[in-house]
Amino acid sequence: MVSTLNNMVKVVVFDCDGVMFDTENANRMYYNTILLHFKRPPLSQDQFVYVHMSTVKEAIAFLFNDREDLTDVFDFCKTMSYDPLIPHMRIEPNLMPLLSGLKSHYKTAIATNRSNTMPAVLNHFKLDPFFDMVVTSLDVENPKPHPEQLIKIMNHFHAKPDEILYIGDSKTDEQAANKARVLFVSFNNPSLEAHYHVRDLKEVETLLNL
Repeated sequence: MVSTLNNMVKVVVFDCDGVMFDTENANRMYYNTILLHFKRPPLSQDQFVYVHMSTVKEAIAFLFNDREDLTDVFDFCKTMSYDPLIPHMRIEPNLMPLLSGLKSHYKTAIATNRSNTMPAVLNHFKLDPFFDMVVTSLDVENPKPHPEQLIKIMNHFHAKPDEILYIGDSKTDEQAANKARVLFVSFNNPSLEAHYHVRDLKEVETLLNL
């Protein structure tokens, strides 16, 4: 159980993959489809750890780092639809109760390195009404671990760093939060440096006195 947060938080920000959803299966399927098309072996665990917290562009460059020209790979990616994989994403069990509780007390936002797949994900799970702002890698020049997404959210809501509570699960999230100087909640990852650590989103309700 986490202790109660005493500061005046105005905005609660969520990372998507690994926080709002368990997307390991869906993301493995996505990148393995690409690798298979180019006659490469499926993702190793080390490869998966990297691509899971990266943008698609960064992931492709990493997976095909032996090639200079990736035009055909990106062209193939454009032919793929992520929509069939969305049902393989598993929503965190206590996400909906948390969002329902937050809605009348806080502004809510998403800061994710996903790109054009985010609208379809929100639509499929009927989450659009619960978020006041969504910032993807397409909305900034520099995706996480750069703090630009969090700074964009901060500026939009005219909030100070200590009025932003960011929930993430990866080193990328930790670095972005640290650079933006916002309050950071590590979700289910005790190895990260954070102001608070939680194992379940229900603990965020306790943290915010919902």
